[in-house]
Amino acid sequence: MPKSRIRKKADFTPPPSSKQATSIKLTNRSWVAPVMLALFLIGLAWIVVFYVTDGSLPLKSLGNWNIVVGFGFIAGGFAVSTQWK
Repeated sequence: MPKSRIRKKADFTPPPSSKQATSIKLTNRSWVAPVMLALFLIGLAWIVVFYVTDGSLPLKSLGNWNIVVGFGFIAGGFAVSTQWK
């Protein structure tokens, strides 16, 4: 069986530009995952504590609005998760 010819191409090197390339500053987003997880866990803990203590904790004065506060923390976690890359 005949051997196929191997094409040898030169590696592409872009021509040097007369303008300097604009530098894109990438932000360090290492804070996103810990903050997101913390907000999820705080919200979950808030709701669990509210149910386990029959509404006397975390804030008795809020009553059933404690559930909204817990879900607010969880929603904050989802909002922070949009910054994750």
